[in-house]
Amino acid sequence: MRENARWSRVRWVARVLTVLVATAAWAPVWADGYDAALKGVKRVDVVFDVSHGDPKSANVIFWAVRDVYKSEAVTKLAEPAHAVIVFHGPAVKLLSSSRNEVVKDQAEAMDQFAATLREMKKDGVKLEVCMYAVKVMGVDPATLMPEIDRVDNGFVSVAGYQLQGYAVVAIP
Repeated sequence: MRENARWSRVRWVARVLTVLVATAAWAPVWADGYDAALKGVKRVDVVFDVSHGDPKSANVIFWAVRDVYKSEAVTKLAEPAHAVIVFHGPAVKLLSSSRNEVVKDQAEAMDQFAATLREMKKDGVKLEVCMYAVKVMGVDPATLMPEIDRVDNGFVSVAGYQLQGYAVVAIP
């Protein structure tokens, strides 16, 4: 019986090793899978056109936005990525330090979002806010994060970056 138990363990170890080897062989495919999308691309230039104003889901969305320029598939391109984020519409409220009329869990999400934007700015991401939207949404310009550059009309910025060859990703 000891022989059978020993061979059972040997077979179990062999199966585990087979699974590990197969997994390792597929790991590069799972890691990025951008062969078609990034074929011939030397650099990713992207402008995110953001009007989304919910602070909780913005934190989830911006994890993915940050991954665009931090992902291994993009960082190993010949040239570093250029990313711009232009905020307009309800999104401008997320850029304010004012927490008036904001429930506690939203205020915490807004603080987390502000921290994410500060990190993105340190990473070299250009951040812009549409001052037309700030006015229309009733946000006090004095409460805007200092890390955000102000532009008169965010649509002009998005169009300008697009004409410079940046891909536009809308986050409505």
